[in-house]
Amino acid sequence: MANNNKQSEICYMCGRPKSQVHQLLKGKYGYICDNCVNDAHEILQKEEEKIISQNMQLATPRQIKDHLDQFVIGQDNAKMALSVAVYNHYKRISQRKKSDIEIQKSNILMIGSTGSGKTYLAQSLAKYLGVPFVIADATTLTEAGYVGEDVESILLKLLQVANFDVEKAEKGIIYIDEIDKLARRGENTSITRDVSGEGVQQVLLKILEGTVSSVPLSGGRRHPQAQCIDIDTSNILFICGGAFEGLEKIMNRKSDSKPIGFGADVQIKNEIDTVDLSDVQQHDLMKFGLLPELLGRLPIITTLQPLAEEDLIRILKEPKNALTKQYKELLAMDKVKLEFEESALKRIAELAIEKNIGARGLRSIIEKAMQQVMFDIPDIVGARKVVVTHGVIDGTEEPIVYGARNKKIA
Repeated sequence: MANNNKQSEICYMCGRPKSQVHQLLKGKYGYICDNCVNDAHEILQKEEEKIISQNMQLATPRQIKDHLDQFVIGQDNAKMALSVAVYNHYKRISQRKKSDIEIQKSNILMIGSTGSGKTYLAQSLAKYLGVPFVIADATTLTEAGYVGEDVESILLKLLQVANFDVEKAEKGIIYIDEIDKLARRGENTSITRDVSGEGVQQVLLKILEGTVSSVPLSGGRRHPQAQCIDIDTSNILFICGGAFEGLEKIMNRKSDSKPIGFGADVQIKNEIDTVDLSDVQQHDLMKFGLLPELLGRLPIITTLQPLAEEDLIRILKEPKNALTKQYKELLAMDKVKLEFEESALKRIAELAIEKNIGARGLRSIIEKAMQQVMFDIPDIVGARKVVVTHGVIDGTEEPIVYGARNKKIA
């Protein structure tokens, strides 16, 4: 019997016995060796990459926007601009017909207030395309040789996300947040060294445009003995985002003309004219402090509008992964139904606007209101339904808990 058992311990796919493999995994119908598992994994990975490449080529701007609509509320102009830019970018990468006309890369600059959805748009986009995606904070970057992160550290993060597959990383997306914090101090070239502002803009120029950059695998500062990998950034799509606070004042100055002469119509303005950020021009951003060369490498400029109360209420309810749906799912695991009254959702949106935190702050507001509910519900015997009211959000009322046949539980 012992000999029969030893003979039966062979991989049913390749026929290797246990002595010739590192490990045999037992299944319902026999054994499979680690070599066959690895081979199967490689085959599936190649098939997945093939599907991803097909998705890049087949997804039209309308299909990309339709996908973004499922996760991001409003911001139609920004979604349309992103969809077209991404479609053209990956169409440029996948072009097989050789031409004398070189199509330049279309990097994107997104301008919008905090919580308007800049980062979430970029994340949803990368997830749909199935490409490596990283978020970098521009405020941590400095010129080489100074305390802080080198610009090449962004490429290392992208390489890590791509499991050190260089070819895959070279088709990824990098989102650089807080790009407005790199603005130089004044419109003229600075006399003193600005290593975390204008200096970083200078370093970003080549990477944004496309260059072969040596990335140290050990991370940190580059030194001669460090092992490096060369990454070509020509096909990496860069999306930069920032709030650009104070840009409205710069845009308002050009429209604030001062009449001169005895017959001039003089009007005193008590309030600053409201400025539509969608009218922003490159010279406005230059006055803000971005280098003309950097703006030249960010040809697509799109703006996101501040979210209104109605938009925030829709964000709470409509997207596939809406916050209210997440909490309903959590309580459903305890076999309890969760319901938010419309007045409660309205109050959450009002608080987000009052605190000027946009969609990003919605979760913290709900989390604070739901903390006691999530703590008590598992221990309430017979609880079947919880209703969150306006007062629960303000902290002045307890949530309404129902048991069997919708009877209130005190």
